[in-house]
Amino acid sequence: MGRFKGKEEAVENFRFSGELVSMSPYGSGHINDTFLLVFEEPGKGQCRKILQRMNKHIFNRPVDLMENIMNVTTYLRERIMENGGDPERETLNVILSLDGKPYYVDSKGEYWRAYQFINGASSYDKVEKPEDFYESAVSFGKFQRLLADYPAYTLHETIPKFHDTISRFEALRRAVEKDAFARADSVREEIAFAFAHEELAGVLGGLLESKALPLRVTHNDTKLNNIMIDDVTRKGICVIDLDTVMPGLAVNDFGDSIRFGASTAAEDEADLSKVQCDMELYEIYTKGFIEGCGGRLTDKELEMLPMGAKVMTFECGIRFLTDYLEGDHYFKIHKEGHNLDRCRTQFKLVEDMEKKWDRMQEIVKKYSIAGH
Repeated sequence: MGRFKGKEEAVENFRFSGELVSMSPYGSGHINDTFLLVFEEPGKGQCRKILQRMNKHIFNRPVDLMENIMNVTTYLRERIMENGGDPERETLNVILSLDGKPYYVDSKGEYWRAYQFINGASSYDKVEKPEDFYESAVSFGKFQRLLADYPAYTLHETIPKFHDTISRFEALRRAVEKDAFARADSVREEIAFAFAHEELAGVLGGLLESKALPLRVTHNDTKLNNIMIDDVTRKGICVIDLDTVMPGLAVNDFGDSIRFGASTAAEDEADLSKVQCDMELYEIYTKGFIEGCGGRLTDKELEMLPMGAKVMTFECGIRFLTDYLEGDHYFKIHKEGHNLDRCRTQFKLVEDMEKKWDRMQEIVKKYSIAGH
């Protein structure tokens, strides 16, 4: 195992069985370092596991984070079994460390965790078939339904103010004023767009504060690639990447899916003429999400789904812009100006949603009536 030096300590401190055959980088996540481990297990052949080094700079309360994951997945296992499902495939299963914890801290102070690999299923970075996007919608809706009675307020807020769009906007304002990397002059147009849309920042937070929208257990990173889709049935089977599971708003989970999955282009597309919010994909997702929620959303939540899409897209845009102004320290970048490209696609999507606003609302009404 010498060729895996650096990760060897972590591997040896989880309850894995068998002999390690290979270890390779896995997935396309921006934040954590993920590895696929293959073990040769007596009588079972080759078995796969997931090992992750958690990014403690982004998730600076990793113990709280893992407590959230353990509590939510334990609760989900119970609900899945009640419904006659397969808890080994329909939720994440954490592998404990040798000392019985859901994480391991190595000699350098790095935090690691391990999961059972979900066999016979794949995640997709881009919508390959509209049916896949529909399945992800049903899955995230089902996630809301299964956790509807979970006391959301008991979960740790692992990233404080994560979808507090007002505080995200204030962070942008500070980054513009400070201009630590002398980049503000080159992005005056993007800054102007953000400031012209400042009123979007307070809409959803105000509704939560007035209790017009209920506090829910939310995933907070509802991209298509956080759903495992069965390779045979093509049905969505499991919601993964639970790092940002926290108390929040269901409309934010819906909105983040739309901004990522209903876009006609990649998140970092440089040619903005390719970027639109695809109304067919928006309709497919809306239908699936409302179906998956199974009547557990309130009328106000249903009404605010389009606003969730617009606010989440705007929030993501200002986060990318803020990170660009602050020297690209949060999101991993793979080229010069990467965060700026990401910011511009989000702002283009906001513009496009504004043009299609009436249609977006009509689609939600259509499926809200069907879902009640």
